[in-house]
Amino acid sequence: MLKKYLFLTKPGILFGNFVTTLGGFFLAAQGSVDFLLLLITLLGTTLVVASGCVVNNVIDQDIDQKMERTMNRALVKKTISSSVALAFSAALGIAGFSLLWFFVNAYAFGFAVLGFVVYVIFYSLWSKRTSIHQTVIGSISGASPPVIGYTAVSNEFDVAALLIFLAYALWQMPHSWGIAVYRFDDYKNAGIPILPVARSIFRTKVESLIYVLLFAAVLNGLYCFGYTNMFFLITFNALCAYWVYLSIIGFKAENDQVWAKSYFLYSVILITALSFSFSFSYVSPAPHLPLF
Repeated sequence: MLKKYLFLTKPGILFGNFVTTLGGFFLAAQGSVDFLLLLITLLGTTLVVASGCVVNNVIDQDIDQKMERTMNRALVKKTISSSVALAFSAALGIAGFSLLWFFVNAYAFGFAVLGFVVYVIFYSLWSKRTSIHQTVIGSISGASPPVIGYTAVSNEFDVAALLIFLAYALWQMPHSWGIAVYRFDDYKNAGIPILPVARSIFRTKVESLIYVLLFAAVLNGLYCFGYTNMFFLITFNALCAYWVYLSIIGFKAENDQVWAKSYFLYSVILITALSFSFSFSYVSPAPHLPLF
């Protein structure tokens, strides 16, 4: 039974957001990590994300039963009721938001609220079913955890926070479209108007390449504004160069699903390596360029 509740929280998404929160925290910490604050920030963020994922499962029951990879979820099989799932989500959310509000700061709490509201209302309830721009809208929620991690330490929203917010949002597009091409039939059968289904796989490849280049350009701003060192510059651009390469060879792929699977998996490797690289990318003294 516990396993069923765990899978309601979507462990894959929890891991991804855990890693990006860690990256934001490391960037702001500049080599001086408050481990208690790190633990509370990670726990609070993970609980909030888990809460949103459970609500998403409740909302998506009609879609999930049409998709091969989701048709065996507990809510679809009715082994957990919607009311129990919502109560579970509420408990997770209250715990997570409370940790961020009482033990971190208002910035971390505010971006947790932003990510939750966008994911549940603007993405799950609305755009996922109605708009080709769903991935762009949902990217706001995916970009919130690294900013939570960053502002937990900095206690301000500065140029670096803005850059990681924009960059991690841009990363979401090729990452999500890679999944959508790989699981094309699932999305088509469920009637989800994501880019590959609503337009074409070719257009998806073109836009994915554009977003990879934008992602690289924006996050290089961390070096340009003095927030990171040469290690970051070399490591990050090497990682991005290979993602660009994968984007380009996608146009000649004999099997789009095989290419998309490797494309998606590499996006996960890249964002994980990037987030951990921030622990070695700090400079001293760090610049002070607050926005609010």
